[in-house]
Amino acid sequence: MNFLSLTHLTKALSGSISITGSKSESNRLLLLQAIFPNILLENVSNSDDTKAMLEGLAQMENIVDVDHAGTTMRFLTAYFASKEGVQKTLTGSHRMQQRPISVLVEALQQLGADIQYAKNVGYPPLQINGKKLTNNKVTLAANVSSQYISALLLIAPSLPNGLHLFLEGKITSIPYIKMTCSLLQQAKVDVRFEGQEIEVKPLHHDPNLLVRVESDWSSASYYFSLVALSKKADVKLESYSNKSLQGDSVLQEIYLQLGVKSSLNDYELQLLKIGETTNHLKLDLADAPDIAQTIAVTCFGLAIACDLTGLHTLKIKETDRLEALQIELSKLGAEIEVTHHSLHLKARKNPIKENVSIDTYKDHRMAMAFAPLGLLVPIKINEPGVVSKSYPEFWDDFIKIGFKITSQTK
Repeated sequence: MNFLSLTHLTKALSGSISITGSKSESNRLLLLQAIFPNILLENVSNSDDTKAMLEGLAQMENIVDVDHAGTTMRFLTAYFASKEGVQKTLTGSHRMQQRPISVLVEALQQLGADIQYAKNVGYPPLQINGKKLTNNKVTLAANVSSQYISALLLIAPSLPNGLHLFLEGKITSIPYIKMTCSLLQQAKVDVRFEGQEIEVKPLHHDPNLLVRVESDWSSASYYFSLVALSKKADVKLESYSNKSLQGDSVLQEIYLQLGVKSSLNDYELQLLKIGETTNHLKLDLADAPDIAQTIAVTCFGLAIACDLTGLHTLKIKETDRLEALQIELSKLGAEIEVTHHSLHLKARKNPIKENVSIDTYKDHRMAMAFAPLGLLVPIKINEPGVVSKSYPEFWDDFIKIGFKITSQTK
């Protein structure tokens, strides 16, 4: 097993980091580009997930393996199902074959799609026979994964009669759905999102469009955490927008409660340590669940209690992230409880245990969320290569801001 040992001598941070484009935006735009080739893209993510998307779209063979890339699995399921004459078997890693997809499959079948389960009902791999999808009305549960909804919306402009979605239950991760709608609107697609209904009109021409992908706010979260845990800090990140489509931009408001002041100027995001923090953080993260791990680890490092809710989607990610957080934070000395949809951390009273090995569960966010604790104590991160899923330069960038990182094998 490979692992990295992390330490930081000064606990003071300064420097500028350029972060790759958002994989959420990149993957949506790449699918739109596959449908409308005149869309040109800049600052596309170099993450494993986006590479999987590019390779999946370009794959000429019948079998397409997306490995761990959940977004790619959902988006390509819809794309291939809507491509008349295409025959694909869509599969992925062992974990991917445990991640449910029946809500999306059933929605596509309502449109007339021909999709069969190749192994276990409700899960990949899928056998897809692409058809012209002439039905345009779909009802689906909205409280499981917003990616199912986005997958349908992205193919909607290419459908002969567009799409009319009826959403049942509380809508999960609304900012991601709004991101999809905004990107469609940039491509001149007529989209209406009101209450529990979304309507997309068909687009019968190929729009000429140049889009620069904003850098990834989820990746920025680890620097918010670092600044919160530092003695002093002035860190600059590129390239971000005041009009972000990403729900994780809520980091700016959240981390103000954890001692981090942020400001945006000419696409540069500046993070400053101000030191004033709450003593108990309470958040509903239903609209931004991907930053829950980072926030929980930050609160542990600051010895602040936190109660995080709206986390039900974390059970079906690369790993069961709530269970993984409980196990790994407990190793460091945390008092923590989790339910199926929430996390509850008590304020730390004792020093953080040093030189603890953090397991990453083949989950990029486990590695990156725990890494900032290396500012406070020496820490080890097992299987650190998982970061390539969303942020391949992560460890190199940590070295740029003063971390000493040594690679070892055990």
